[in-house]
Amino acid sequence: MEPVPHANPNLRRAPVQQRSAERLARILDACAELLDETGYEQLSTRAVAVRAQVPIGSVYRFFSNKRALVDALALRNLNSYAERITTRLTGIPAADWRAVIDAVLDEYLAMKRSVPGFALVDFGAPSPADDPMGDANRRVAAKLADLLAGHLGRTPDEHLLRAILVSVEAADALFQLAFRTDPSGDRAIVAETRVLITAYLGRILD
Repeated sequence: MEPVPHANPNLRRAPVQQRSAERLARILDACAELLDETGYEQLSTRAVAVRAQVPIGSVYRFFSNKRALVDALALRNLNSYAERITTRLTGIPAADWRAVIDAVLDEYLAMKRSVPGFALVDFGAPSPADDPMGDANRRVAAKLADLLAGHLGRTPDEHLLRAILVSVEAADALFQLAFRTDPSGDRAIVAETRVLITAYLGRILD
């Protein structure tokens, strides 16, 4: 069970007690499990409540609908991703930008292979009409730009943010290809993706 961020714009009401926070985490965990089993279209708030072993009213106390629920899960994933990267960066010298890129890619792949629901909902709901995947990738890019700039001693300027956004978009498309036929990710495509992203970002990080 992962912690729930305190500031989550998808919540109708933020938990103020530990018991309430734990219930919210169970709801998000149940949502993630069901996404793997049924997909987004078949997901329902009632099924989530049953899996989480909470009254349906508890789900609606936090979320207005399943879209808000999935968006909250995506935000939890993004926060968890950032925490994992931050932990990895503590052991990487600031000058070793290649190792930094490896850490960013490694942690994404690790979550893709092991975190429930992540294969379908990583950092954004599946193709929502009013929030295209590009917006989810922009949020990821902004988070990564801040993390990398801080670690590498750079200014998170427009040039760096644009380069990271291009890298996120490219990696997203290529990793979708890698996982399309291999549930653990085609290793050759993953390796080629790593080469591509490293070469591209090397233009501004070298």
